[in-house]
Amino acid sequence: MVHRSCLIWFSLSLVTATVAAAAPIKVLIVDGQNNHAWKETTPVLKTLLEETGRFTVDVATTPPKGADMSSFQPNFAAYAVVVSNYNGDPWPAETVRAFEEYVRNGGGFVSYHAADNAFPEWKAYQQMIAVGGWGNRKEEDFGPMVRWSGGKIRLDANPGICGHHGSRLPFQVTLRDPDHPIVKGLPAVWMHVEDELYDSLCGPAASLTVIATAHSDPANKGTGEDEPMLMAIRYGKGRVFHTTLGHDPAAMRCVGFIVTFQRGVEWAASGKVTQKPPKDFPTATETRVR
Repeated sequence: MVHRSCLIWFSLSLVTATVAAAAPIKVLIVDGQNNHAWKETTPVLKTLLEETGRFTVDVATTPPKGADMSSFQPNFAAYAVVVSNYNGDPWPAETVRAFEEYVRNGGGFVSYHAADNAFPEWKAYQQMIAVGGWGNRKEEDFGPMVRWSGGKIRLDANPGICGHHGSRLPFQVTLRDPDHPIVKGLPAVWMHVEDELYDSLCGPAASLTVIATAHSDPANKGTGEDEPMLMAIRYGKGRVFHTTLGHDPAAMRCVGFIVTFQRGVEWAASGKVTQKPPKDFPTATETRVR
């Protein structure tokens, strides 16, 4: 016979475990300066995460360009993952140290679109994002350009300016690591809506996994190369998800962007993905928007 107190304890344990499993992931979005319209895109990023029911989201906004940055000192350690929608003035030295320590010790980090243009002078940040562009980056100073060729990463050490894109057009995204948790179960090839297709990104490219690429079409001033679009990077104990997609709210309506962003944030925070592939995901020939 099972004692009643044991049954009560067992039931309470199940309830506690269920609550713990369902606890939302705490996310911090950093914005405040960008050569892109961060005041339009940050609310979209916040909404996309909150609508999953998996996340609670706060936003830390820096002072404006040229202002005193000393007051910008977010408590990164209070969050499971930090999403950067930032490209602007350097952070205070104390904040730089705190962020490096946060990611190195296991904090999650997501670099969204033009965040990979940021901080060319910050070596550790470049290691976190693996590759970046613009900001007077040159391959000979920052590291090789990363392309996909012959079924693997190709490091292109030819001298050149890092960071470029053609006109905004729809393009196909091809999975290169289909078993990665961020994209597992998604179509091998899918159509993304009109967006900036970043090419010629360069950097240290250490501990880098290229999850998905897109072909940079020479007819659209592209390189003729398969360029990385979605990437995963390890920095110390931290997980980094780097997405080049999502220039503006129109591009962010693509279900491909939405799903890979939502799943990428969860992976960066926890190392796993619980979100299921949706039925309205794009196909190889058809875009889908929400």
